[in-house]
Amino acid sequence: MHAAMHQGARNLCPAGTVPAWPQTSAAQVAAQSEVMTLHKPRQAYIQGLTLDGKTFRPSDWAERLAGAMSSFRPGGKQSGIGAYIGYSPYCVPRVVGSVKCVIVSEELRDIEPMAWDFVMNFARDNQLRVVDVDSESEEATEARP
Repeated sequence: MHAAMHQGARNLCPAGTVPAWPQTSAAQVAAQSEVMTLHKPRQAYIQGLTLDGKTFRPSDWAERLAGAMSSFRPGGKQSGIGAYIGYSPYCVPRVVGSVKCVIVSEELRDIEPMAWDFVMNFARDNQLRVVDVDSESEEATEARP
């Protein structure tokens, strides 16, 4: 069978000929490169500090919030032997400068807008500080929850 497939392939392109590929100008390649350039998504750091500077309680709030978002993963929900317990890469708890935080990627909004709204409403309802970070420049700006 393998030999038959090769035989058919040889018939598609006679010996000594090269398949004709579409011609692409340098300008088209440059334009495609700009479109294909990946920009890193923005991130929001939800800090475990309220707007009036108090530490937010309970102490495991970040792990709970990130755990609630753990099913939002690249490729969708995992099941069976490929599934594992862990946080979504779009919503992870971290300690940043001795402050407990949840780092939320804007990719979460693209995958599931209601999940993004849930996380941001959690911050707003609990009057938590939210810092927007542009991942490309790592520049942080204070945002309103």
